[in-house]
Amino acid sequence: MVPALLAVVLGLVLLVWSADRFVDGAAATASHFRMPPLLIGMVVVGFGTSAPEMVVSSLASLEGSPGIALGNAYGSNITNIALILGITALINPITVDSKILRRELPVLTLVSLLAVLQLQDGMISRSDAWVLLSVFAALMLWTIREGIRNRRDEFGLEIAAELAEHTMPLKKALMLLAVGLLLLVTSSRILVWGAVEVARGFGIDELLIGLTIVAIGTSLPELASSVAAARKGEDEIALGNILGSNLFNTLAVVGIAGALNPLGAAPELFTRDISTMFALTVSLFIFGYSFRSSNGRINRVEGSILLAAYVAYTLYLAATTL
Repeated sequence: MVPALLAVVLGLVLLVWSADRFVDGAAATASHFRMPPLLIGMVVVGFGTSAPEMVVSSLASLEGSPGIALGNAYGSNITNIALILGITALINPITVDSKILRRELPVLTLVSLLAVLQLQDGMISRSDAWVLLSVFAALMLWTIREGIRNRRDEFGLEIAAELAEHTMPLKKALMLLAVGLLLLVTSSRILVWGAVEVARGFGIDELLIGLTIVAIGTSLPELASSVAAARKGEDEIALGNILGSNLFNTLAVVGIAGALNPLGAAPELFTRDISTMFALTVSLFIFGYSFRSSNGRINRVEGSILLAAYVAYTLYLAATTL
C-alpha cells in the first residue's frame, strides 16, 4: 500500500510540473509560428491545461478503470467551477468583457446537458464518444474562425500581453513541449496505477478516487494559472482557463476515453455527480452572462456560493461513500 500512496503523490507532483512546462512550451511555440493570441488562449492553452485529464482518463480507460476515467473528467469540471473559480472570484471579482467567452458560457451549458443525456443509460458507448468528438471538432472549427476574425477581443489581448512578458527562444519552447509531453504520459501512468491500487487496498470505489484525488490533482494547473491571472487582474484568462478546460474535459477527454473503450457508469455518477456538474455549469452561466449589459461579472458573493457548493459536495461524497 505504501508504494501505491507514494505513486499517487509522485504522479501528482510530476503531473502538475510537466503540465505547466507543456503549456508554456506549446504557447511559446505557437507564438513563434505567428498563431493569433486569441487562438493560443482558446486552443493551445485550453488543450494544454486539459492534457493531464486527457492522458489520465485515456490510460484509465485502456486499463479497465471507467470510474477513474469518468470521475477524473467530470470531477475536474466540478473542481474547476466550484473550487477554482470560487477561490479566484474571492481573490478578485471576475469581469467578463470578452465577447468570445460570453458566447462560450451558453455553449458549455449545452455541452454539459449533452453529457447528462448521454449518461441516462449508465454508459458512454463508442457511438456516444464519437458524438462528443464530432461536437468537439465542430467547436474547434468555430473557435479557429472566431480566433482569426476577432483579433482585438479582450481575451486575446490579455494572452498577447502574457506571451510578450514571458518570451522564450524557439529551441527552448520545443524542448519544454517535448519534455512536458513525455513526463505527462509517464506521471499519468504512475498516478493511475497508484490510484487503482489505493482504491483496491482501502476498499474505496474507484469513482470516488477519480472524483476527488485524481480530479483535484489534474486540475491544479488550472488553479495555479487562474489564481495567478486573478491576482494580476487578468479576468479573461482566469475565466477562459476554466471554460476551455471544461469544454475539453466534457467533449475530448470523455470522447477519447470512450472511443478507446466503452465506459460503464455507476448509477450515482448520474444522480449525484453529473447532476452537480450541470447545476454548477448553469450557475456559472447565470453569474457570468449578463443579459442587461455587454459584460458579465462574478463577484465575491457568487464566488463564496461556488466555494460553499464545493465544500458541501465534498462532504456529501465523504458521508455517502466512506
